[in-house]
Amino acid sequence: MVQLNLPAFEYKVTKIGEKPYIFDIIRRKYVVITPEEWVRQHVLHWLMGEHRFPKALIRTESGLTYHQLAKRTDILIYDREGIPFLLVECKAPHISLNDVVFEQAIRYNSILKARYVLISNGMDYFVFEVKDGQAFLLDTIPSYAGGTE
Repeated sequence: MVQLNLPAFEYKVTKIGEKPYIFDIIRRKYVVITPEEWVRQHVLHWLMGEHRFPKALIRTESGLTYHQLAKRTDILIYDREGIPFLLVECKAPHISLNDVVFEQAIRYNSILKARYVLISNGMDYFVFEVKDGQAFLLDTIPSYAGGTE
């Protein structure tokens, strides 16, 4: 797999048939390693490790409905009151983090209403605070204090 600009982590890989699978500690099962999944797993471990987001409040591949279409969020982190805190949209390393990616994340967040949105392709990331329907670029990932302020 491609070397990413994210910290390395210990992971379990197995092969089922001809495809490699990686263990997702949130879903507690092996999932096919695609370029996007490789990024998702790195971002997930980075957020839990370096940024100390609690595993119990994280969901991966959660469903949502947008204009009668079934969609999935890559990573959604809740606060201790069960309110969406950080929505993460992951892309494969070769995908540019352009306006299309940003707009997709913001569309999903129009339903979820997380306070923060992060987009990453494993090489770069951008994080935004969402206030009054507008997204403001931040320099750093917000710290997790265990709840809303």
